[in-house]
Amino acid sequence: MTRAPATALALLATLALAGCGAASSHDDDNPATSTLRATWVDRNGDGTLERGPAEPMVARTELGPASRPVGTLATLGFVTDVHVRDPESPARASLLDRLGPPFSSTFRPQEALSGQVLAGAVRAIDAAKPTAVIEGGDLIDNDQADELDQALRIVHGGRVRPDSGTPGYQGPQQASDPDPAFFRPALDAPRIPDLLARAVAPFFSPGLRAPWYPVPGNHDLLVEGEVPPTPALQRLATGDRRLVEVDRSRLRSADALRADPPAAVAALLRGGALPGRSVRVAPDPDRRLLSPSELVARLRGASAAPKGGGPRMDYTFDAGPSVRGIVLDGIERDRDAFALSHGQLGWLAQQLRAAGNRWVVVVSHAPLARSASGRAALALLDRDRHVVAALSGDTHKNRIAPRRTAAGGYWLISTGSLADWPMQARMLRLVRTADGGVALQTWMLDTAGGPASLPGIARQLAFLDAQGGRPQGFRGTRRDRNAVLYLPRL
Repeated sequence: MTRAPATALALLATLALAGCGAASSHDDDNPATSTLRATWVDRNGDGTLERGPAEPMVARTELGPASRPVGTLATLGFVTDVHVRDPESPARASLLDRLGPPFSSTFRPQEALSGQVLAGAVRAIDAAKPTAVIEGGDLIDNDQADELDQALRIVHGGRVRPDSGTPGYQGPQQASDPDPAFFRPALDAPRIPDLLARAVAPFFSPGLRAPWYPVPGNHDLLVEGEVPPTPALQRLATGDRRLVEVDRSRLRSADALRADPPAAVAALLRGGALPGRSVRVAPDPDRRLLSPSELVARLRGASAAPKGGGPRMDYTFDAGPSVRGIVLDGIERDRDAFALSHGQLGWLAQQLRAAGNRWVVVVSHAPLARSASGRAALALLDRDRHVVAALSGDTHKNRIAPRRTAAGGYWLISTGSLADWPMQARMLRLVRTADGGVALQTWMLDTAGGPASLPGIARQLAFLDAQGGRPQGFRGTRRDRNAVLYLPRL
């Protein structure tokens, strides 16, 4: 994290210190989270977020003419790339940031607050009263059991204990860590002395009130979203040593990690020794890595997704009598890649036919256009006049684009993450229109929590993160956030 302007740091420190101590998880200074009412902006260009004006919906008529809504068919919440993480885990690869592109954001200054951010999003989604909620993948960050335990507790509701290992924070953000490139809130600006103590303290989540439907992501299934779990990585995750400085002689080239992460990591851990200087941490068996079968079974068992089934989470669900969701699990289990088999494509064709006259929303973690088999799936959607949208996450960026087809077309909708700025969830409401057609209204939700709350502090840190969502344009344009997406009439 690079240093922010001094004015921003001073203002943020004032806000943070005002919230120090036994702050409640309910300390919203403004409960309104819909960006149709207000949103968070940097009014003065000083790096400090303040409540700003609403963002009304923009009419997008690339696929169909505008027409007034006359009834609601379904209202969906969509949250993706939450990355609930164990910031104290020795299996996290924060030091990869030192290697430069394409390695970035393996450490985030707000990373110790991922659970509280999700709880803030749950409050915001509950207030919007959706018919159903879709979780678009990367619910957790590092394929760890304790991460999934925490995420599911937040989604179901109740008391959440985000600490692992020994009581108290023990990780790269503590004041004793010698690496100044990590944001240490007790020492570095914006200085928030008790942030880590608050981050690992128990908190309450209200839980989602609507049924929820998960989509597996690469970070759910792979360590750091890149490498399948191995015995060596299992020992690292549950063990008592954390790497704090990389031995460059052991790391011959960053190119090896880029070209073949599983092979490079296996070579680095060969013989059981960490590749550099390490420190002792408290071991924790709850940090164990999950096999793909266990991860899928736990997501099925904890959600409204159909029980049983094969190793992939391909399934359908209904959001009311006239709207069907189709979930595609294309995450490879041995590498960071998205691919759909011929069998999955055949299943998709069957489900499109079985949907009949229902309107169809298709969901995948990665955008379908990013792989050859995904493009084959899009070709199937192109022939179906009842498809209204293909939803995805993974990119951490808001983007809405029309896909024109001979059958009329539908909308490709990518949604930003809770891990990076702007830390928002998306709402989608399918409505009937006065001309006999349908339209998809969509708008963003800010996480519930004022500036002094932990979700609010996370939002501000994410805004200041030099390699985060703001400099990378993850927020998208107005047309990518709040819009009415008109569809062609049948």
